Amino acid sequence: VQLQASGGGLVQPGASLTLSCTASGFTLERISIGWFRQAPGKERERVSCLSSRDGTTFYADSVKGRFTISSDKAKNTVYLQMNSLTPEDTAVYYCATTVGSGTKCHAADGYWGQGTLVTVSS
Repeated sequence: VQLQASGGGLVQPGASLTLSCTASGFTLERISIGWFRQAPGKERERVSCLSSRDGTTFYADSVKGRFTISSDKAKNTVYLQMNSLTPEDTAVYYCATTVGSGTKCHAADGYWGQGTLVTVSS
């Protein structure tokens, strides 16, 4: 059972990036995935979740309106489309299995991707 995160990079403020999280060993029909991030010197924070049970999404206030989480079940992949990036979005982004929906979603079961670095800088 693995999660593989990818898509990070160095971009300028205002740019867009799409992160991908591909699951192997289980299907998105039965598990939910969320995105988390950890900036230098800060605690890991919850960014966005997508419930496989009811499709409910969650977004942190800091990314609401700019980020969109989606999934392609045929590819067993969850995406995080990030628009209008700012330097405050600079962090290592992780995907993880989650439980709960909406504001109650949280990481669970201990499955984490390896992290992908997003750097927003001019």
